[in-house]
Amino acid sequence: MSTTIKLRIAERYGLLIAAGLVIFFFVMRLLGLLYVVELRAFNLVIVVLGVLGALRTMRSKLPGRFTYFQGMGTGILTGLIGSVVFAIFVFIYISFLDTGLMQSIITNEPMGRFMNPYIVSVIIAVEGIASSLLVAFILMNYLDPTKLE
Repeated sequence: MSTTIKLRIAERYGLLIAAGLVIFFFVMRLLGLLYVVELRAFNLVIVVLGVLGALRTMRSKLPGRFTYFQGMGTGILTGLIGSVVFAIFVFIYISFLDTGLMQSIITNEPMGRFMNPYIVSVIIAVEGIASSLLVAFILMNYLDPTKLE
């Protein structure tokens, strides 16, 4: 039962992370800011908010089962779901909806000539998963269940 609840929490907040990333992507696209790399740091804020929401929900719904490693697993899974769903969105977007963006990446990025939609999507997924690992680690040290007693 608790495993099902943890998975639902991770799925729900992972999809919220993905939705936040997609919305932010379109806002940046509309404002012509997709090429401002520094603004991608805001993606981390979206991931932090999503993982923190998942951990707080888990702590309130399963207080007796909220251990350090259970929280880490839920946090990582939440970020993984959000990152992979966003990477799939980017793959579809640059492959079929806006091939000009892919061409712009190839032309303007330092390693662009080696890029294709698959590589771009994998890079986004790996970057998001790595961020999620770090975010889950930091938040679980902040929300350490042993300090909650």
